Amino acid sequence: MVEVFKTNVELIEQSQWLINQIICHMPNGIVNFDLEDCDKILRVEAESISLRTIIDVLNKNGFHAEVLI
Repeated sequence: MVEVFKTNVELIEQSQWLINQIICHMPNGIVNFDLEDCDKILRVEAESISLRTIIDVLNKNGFHAEVLI
C-alpha cells in the first residue's frame, strides 16, 4: 500500500525528524519526502497504513498533512 500526502514541511532536518517519528509507528514502512515538489510530498509505503496516525504525527509536531488523491 502506498499513500501520498501534501505537507508544509520545508527543511530537510524537519523531514528527517518526521520520518523517524512515523517509522516509530510503522517500523517496516518506507517513508520519504520530496521537498523539491511544490506540494512538499510525503510518501509512505507499508503493508498497512493509518492515515490518521500519519496526519496526527505531523500535526503534533506543528505541520500540516493532507492525503493527495
